[in-house]
This record gives sequence, structure tokens and C-alpha cells, in this order.
Amino acid sequence: MSIRVMLVDDQVLLRTGFRMVLAAQPDMDVVAEAGDGAEAIEILRSTAVDVVLMDVRMPRLDGVEATRRICAAPNPPKVLILTTFDLDEYAFSGLKAGASGFMLKDVPPAELLGAIRSVHSGDAVVAPSTTRRLLDRFSPMLPSAGSEPGNKDVDRLTDREREVMLLVAQGLSNGEIAARLVLSEATVKTHVGRILTKLNLRDRVQVVVLAYETGLVRAGGGPAA
Repeated sequence: MSIRVMLVDDQVLLRTGFRMVLAAQPDMDVVAEAGDGAEAIEILRSTAVDVVLMDVRMPRLDGVEATRRICAAPNPPKVLILTTFDLDEYAFSGLKAGASGFMLKDVPPAELLGAIRSVHSGDAVVAPSTTRRLLDRFSPMLPSAGSEPGNKDVDRLTDREREVMLLVAQGLSNGEIAARLVLSEATVKTHVGRILTKLNLRDRVQVVVLAYETGLVRAGGGPAA
């Protein structure tokens, strides 16, 4: 089955370019387009979509608020934020709103296609190290450690799950975590799945965000003292 993609951007020319790239893929179909977040939400009420490519700076309803509303709905599509500048505060807000990742608009086509496939398969597109760098830049926007109710949820983790969570938040892949903890990669994947379930998180990106919010990881990426 093809991946059903929706393009949301107020620049028609940009949507046309993305549509041409996606149309050449045998496993992707552009099933909808919208010029702003409000139109996107309206279209999603009647159109089945797997992945939304979401611009952030648009009239009427921007991509961040649209992402928040889309991700709050039952069985939402995955959202991939498209930004013009790396480490943009909009990308930070998009991750907080529930996006599965962000990409620069001038990303090479092969990387964009890979990102769409990764998001569709349930992975987070943003590399944890990139997410961490983004959060380091905007960490003053986060609440102080101890002020988030998420702390109580983190306390539900076993010692091993907490250890894995810290390594995820520091930017390590499952393979790297497995090597660090002398575990199989399958075991690490199981731990990550349990962490997501217990903390009610969508993906690894949100694990990193929560680690910052709860003070488990400090700016710079290391574990809190």
C-alpha cells in the first residue's frame, strides 16, 4: 500500500516541487494539498492521510498550531515539520506539539523521501543528537526541573528503563545503547517501546523533550547531576 502524503504550504511552487518528487515514487501518493493549517485540518476530516509535510509559517493558522490540533485527534497522521532555518524556534514548538520530526526545506530529495518512509514506519525522523542540539538552543523556554507532572511518570520506569531513556536523550541509537549496556539491540528496542508506553509518548523525539523538561538531561546533552 502506498504512503498517503499531504502537502501543507502556502507557496504553491514549493508544493508543486514536492509533489513532482513524491509522484515519481512507486510507494507514495500525494492525496491532498493545503495552503494553510486551517485548510489542512478541514481536509483531514474527510481524507485519509498517513504523513503530513507541514510548513510552519503560514497565514490563518500556522503549522505549529495545526500540528497540535492534528496530533490531538484520534489516530492522527504523522507530521513532518518543514523549516527554512535549522534550529528554528518553530521546529522546537513543532516537536512540542507532537510532530515526529523536522526537515529543512532545501533537504536533498533522497533524504526527504527517506524521512517520509521513516515517519510512516513509526520512527522519528529527527536524529536524537539534532533534537538535543535544538533543545540546547531553546532550553530557557522549558520549565525548570521538577515543575512538570511528567516527573511522576518517569518514576514509573524501572532502573534499566530510566538508564535507556537517558541514553536515548543523549542521542544514542539503539545499537549504540546496546553496546554501551551490553544488551542485544532487540532488548533495547523492547525497553524503548516500554518507555514510550509508560510515558504516553509517540516517539524518541518526545523522549528527548521530556528528558529536558523533567531535568533528567541538562543543556549540553549530559545527564543531570
